[in-house]
Amino acid sequence: MTIKTIFIIFSVVLLSSCKSEIKTKEVSEAQIRKNLKTIKTDSVKGDFAGGTLLRITDFPSEYIPPRKVDIWLPENYSEEKKYAVLYMHDGQMLFDGNITWNNQEWMVDEISAKLMNDRITKEFIVVAPYNINKLRHSEYFPQKPFESLPERAQDSLFEMAKKDNFKFDTLNSDNYLNFLVKELKQYIDGNFSVHTDRENTYVAGSSMGGLISMYAICEYPNVFGGAACLSTHWPGAHPSDNDLIPDAFFSYMEKEIPSPRNHKFYFDFGTETLDKFYPKFEQRVNKLFRDKGYDNTNFRNLKFEGADHSEISWQKRLDIPLTFLLKTE
Repeated sequence: MTIKTIFIIFSVVLLSSCKSEIKTKEVSEAQIRKNLKTIKTDSVKGDFAGGTLLRITDFPSEYIPPRKVDIWLPENYSEEKKYAVLYMHDGQMLFDGNITWNNQEWMVDEISAKLMNDRITKEFIVVAPYNINKLRHSEYFPQKPFESLPERAQDSLFEMAKKDNFKFDTLNSDNYLNFLVKELKQYIDGNFSVHTDRENTYVAGSSMGGLISMYAICEYPNVFGGAACLSTHWPGAHPSDNDLIPDAFFSYMEKEIPSPRNHKFYFDFGTETLDKFYPKFEQRVNKLFRDKGYDNTNFRNLKFEGADHSEISWQKRLDIPLTFLLKTE
């Protein structure tokens, strides 16, 4: 199977899965509180930059299927102080290359620990829900931009999937954000010594994780004060000359980007492998944020010449978005 074929299949499966819409669930606070009381955390053995890695094996959710969640605490974590919180998607790729599909990792613990030890950033913890591979695209593809696409475009992709007998899921990113904000954050705020305000709550991810991070801060501007979106996958699916999907993202952002007075956005991109399709969007992203009143103090969109679409590349530059979002005052 060629790379081109793989990309086409990826595109069809992803977008056709979105055609069958899931409505955002209504869940009672009482049920959420009941679920959170059942959670157990285990300490993961290993050298995690002098800090502690905790793991919840099956975080219960009324919105999405249960999954693992890792929580990294820096060395000398203390209940006597308060920490900022960084929520990061694709949790299984962040701390331990021994458990990843490609033996790569972001080295989030090492990089975060060094930034804090050098007093470059404020002190923070990292909360990292795992993805479920077969559901990743339906949970990370921003729902409202997709639903704004012409119905004929959705129908066309849906029919392509049916003809090729592809299994498709339902778009579920609004419920994924409900899980993040109404369940996971509630658990973290209630069980760890953290700041709970917007100014100390951040979200980050790469590729499709970059898209859902952008979507999270736009949908919940009172919850998240900053988003780091590395190698943001603006094409949404298989890169092509048709910008219908990116246009939907940018139209959504034009309406929903929150105030520059109390939010920060970090974007970046490389120039190799999948990242080579991203430079064409650079000026459009820049203009979008400039027109909304953002400047170098609260917006970055950086190009990394020669960088590819991989955990190794994101690892090499992770200190830049972390410093930008969490720098000490």
